[in-house]
Amino acid sequence: MALIKPLRAWRYNNTLSAQIENLTSPLFDVVSQKQRNALYQNPHNSIHLSVPQPPNPAQRSAIVLEEWKKNGIIKQDALPGIYVYYQYFRMAGSAKEFCRKGFICNIFAYDWEDNVILRHENTIPQAVNDRIEILEASQLNVSPTHGLYTDPNHILEGYMDDAIQQPIYEAEDYQGVRDVLGIIHDVDIIKTFITTIKDKKIILADGHHRYEGSLVYKQKCKSINPNHTGNEAYNFHMMYLTNTESDDLRILPTHRLINGLPHFSEDEIVQKLNPYFEIRLIEDADTINEIIVGKKWAFGLIFANNCYKLRLKADALEKMTWQFPDTVKQLDLTVMHYFIIEKALGIAGKDQRKSSHIQFDRSFGDCLSKVIKGEAQMAIITNEVSIEEVKQVCESGSTMPQKSTYFYPKVICGFLFASIKEGEFVEKPYSPFA
Repeated sequence: MALIKPLRAWRYNNTLSAQIENLTSPLFDVVSQKQRNALYQNPHNSIHLSVPQPPNPAQRSAIVLEEWKKNGIIKQDALPGIYVYYQYFRMAGSAKEFCRKGFICNIFAYDWEDNVILRHENTIPQAVNDRIEILEASQLNVSPTHGLYTDPNHILEGYMDDAIQQPIYEAEDYQGVRDVLGIIHDVDIIKTFITTIKDKKIILADGHHRYEGSLVYKQKCKSINPNHTGNEAYNFHMMYLTNTESDDLRILPTHRLINGLPHFSEDEIVQKLNPYFEIRLIEDADTINEIIVGKKWAFGLIFANNCYKLRLKADALEKMTWQFPDTVKQLDLTVMHYFIIEKALGIAGKDQRKSSHIQFDRSFGDCLSKVIKGEAQMAIITNEVSIEEVKQVCESGSTMPQKSTYFYPKVICGFLFASIKEGEFVEKPYSPFA
C-alpha cells in the first residue's frame, strides 16, 4: 500500500512569484557548473537550497532557508493540497507537443524491502551522502523525486486537467519546457487521489539519490526516537507521480564516456570485443546514433579517429557470468557494462559504480565533440530503455546499472518546497488527512 498525503508547501511570496522563471533551477545532478555560477548571482534562486555553495554547503542551505523564512521570501501555504504539475515539451525532429501530466504530494518513505517503492537502478554513494547532509541540515525536500504508478483507467487525469486550467505558476525552464503548476484543495478530490494510489506500487523513475537520502535520514531519526509511531514528518518524502499508461512518458538514452584509462589502445579494445560482437567500421561518426537506433544489443563506439558499430553475436549472451535474472541480462545496458566495460575495458562490474573512468552524458553531440577534442578517450553510444523494460526489471527485484534511464523532461526545482520539520509538517487540527 502506497500512502500519500497532501502537503502544505513552502513557496515564494507573491512578489517574487511574479518572476518565478528567474527562481527555478535544474536538479542537482544535471545542473552544470556554468549554470550554477549564473544562478548563484540571484540571491533568491532555488539553487541556494538544492546545490548550496561551499564551504559547508549543507550548513549554508540551512542558514539560507531560515533567512528566507524569517524575511518572508518563502511562505507556507495555509491549506494542504495536491499540486498538479504539467510539462509541455517537444522532441527533436517532431512537431508534436507532448504533455507529461502528474501531481506532487508527500509519500511515505518505504524501505526497499517493503516492496512498495521500487528502484530500477543503482546509486552512486557520494551523491547519496551529499543529499543526506543537506536534508538533515535543512529538513526540507527541495525538489520532488519522480515516481511512476500504473492506472490504465486514468482516474486522476480529469481532476488534474481541471486544476491546471487555473495555474498558480507557468514558466519556461532551462530545457525549453513549459512548466505549469496548479493546486487541488477539494477534500473529496484529494481523498480520491489517496484512494487511487493506495493499492499501487511506485516505480522510482528519477531521484534515487534523494529518495535514498530520505531513507537513511528516516532510519537515523527512528533509531533515536523511542516513541516512534510512523506518522512523524521524517517518515515522508516529496514525490511527483505520473501514470505509466500515458503516451507522453519519454526516456532518453544515457551514453558512456571513458577517460583516464592507463595503457589505452583502440586496437586492443577492438580485438577484445571481437569474440562477442559483429564489428563494422563506420565512415561518418555523426551518424552512428541513427545507425543503431531501435536495434537490440547494438552500440556505437567512437574513438578519436574511428567509429564502429557493434552488434552482439547470437550466442554471446550465454557467455555472461553475471548472476542476474534473464530480464536483466538481456538489457542493452547490461550487455554494454559486461561485454564492453568489463571484458574489453577491464573495469570489473563491482568497481563500475565508483569508477572515475566512467562518465555519463545523454547528449550524443556532446559525446562526439568530447572524443574529437580529446576530452574523453572514447564514447559508447546506446539506445534508450523502454518503460516496459523498466517495469520488468522492477518486478524481477533486480536493478539496472547506474544512470540507465533519463526520463525526459526533468522536473525543475523552485516551484515548491516540502518541510519535514515537525512544527511545519503537522497538518491543521481540522484536517481530514491527519
